[in-house]
Amino acid sequence: MALHELQQRQVVIIGAGPSGAIAGALLKRKGHDVLILERQRFPRFSIGESLLSHCLDFIEEAGMLEAVQAAGFQVKHGAAFGCDERYTEFDFRDKFTAGHGSTFQVQRATFDKLLADQAELQGVEIRYEEELIAADFAGARPQLQVRRADGSEYAIDCAFVLDASGYGRVLPRLLDLEAPSCFPVRRAVFTHIEDRIDDPRFDREKILITTHPELRDVWYWTIPFSNGRCSLGVVAAAERYEGRPVDLDACLKEFVGEAPNLRRILKNAVWDTPARLIDGYSANVKALHGPGFALLGNAAEFLDPVFSSGVTIAMRSSSMAAALLHRQLGGETVDWEAEFAVLLKRGVDTFRTYVEGWYDGSFQDVIYYEKAQPEIRRMVCSILAGYAWDQNNPYVAESRRRLGVLAQICAPA
Repeated sequence: MALHELQQRQVVIIGAGPSGAIAGALLKRKGHDVLILERQRFPRFSIGESLLSHCLDFIEEAGMLEAVQAAGFQVKHGAAFGCDERYTEFDFRDKFTAGHGSTFQVQRATFDKLLADQAELQGVEIRYEEELIAADFAGARPQLQVRRADGSEYAIDCAFVLDASGYGRVLPRLLDLEAPSCFPVRRAVFTHIEDRIDDPRFDREKILITTHPELRDVWYWTIPFSNGRCSLGVVAAAERYEGRPVDLDACLKEFVGEAPNLRRILKNAVWDTPARLIDGYSANVKALHGPGFALLGNAAEFLDPVFSSGVTIAMRSSSMAAALLHRQLGGETVDWEAEFAVLLKRGVDTFRTYVEGWYDGSFQDVIYYEKAQPEIRRMVCSILAGYAWDQNNPYVAESRRRLGVLAQICAPA
């Protein structure tokens, strides 16, 4: 590659989604030179519309909270759960851990562009429709090869790379870091609808998670937006789709028809957007970092969509990585394993406990238990609000043991 095509940068971030935009803004606010490479042109569709309260802590840290609050997104105060005609809810404003209570439900195309635009306003350079096609971390500084939309290519010499590419998982693919997930393969079929919900029992300020009345490992999300639309999806293991319509719209409608509460709530809905399918989305990696790079959010690991933890983990990892990288660029020695990987995994493993408990039914028993002690509910509510790193919460610090004991108490007779 010709010398004149080699560019010098300090920090390169792959992906302009929430984790990339926040990491970029945090580093820029600390005085660093930041370039974000984004393969697509924004706005673009993305799944994951229900934010947890903990997300706002990082949005605020990045100086973007005022813009998000002014954008007109649907306010979200918690999560509701329904199964047949059973119903329970958790209000994130009444939780064990300090921090934001209310949050938002967002159409990600608009939300992601807003965060990226906010990062640019703070001085972060974003190059859209540019793709990282090769990366060499063998030398003293990372060497990257980038392809533009017109097919031309150039190289970047930089100090550090943060991979915020989400499901694109750029560095895990290029560096052979991908590892199998411990979760079974599940599929999500989803769409956006004009919901026309007039049911007085439906709370637009909460995500509704519905359990199939007979198949406890099948669940649905209903995420209302501020414009009278909502995101609607079903998640099930591959075998649950056998014998169902191949047409995704018909398949989703058939699943919805089997849930009495959704049948009632969505009776007036206008299905005006073709359904989509994603499967095999659970992912893992052999390492979260290496010489000259770190992996953020879904680029590293994605568990499951059931508790909307993906964006929270992504933003948390961005905040942690930006703080460590600032120290490292300032000449300090940083232990990325102890200070990033181990600490990030603590919260991820907490979420993992409750995701596994959801699918084996034990956490569902806890969720729907009618005689729960208020203080325990507040501790569980904190986790559902995204505060899965709070070691003062017994249901975080000893998540597996505590959930096991609680599930025995709450199990149906």
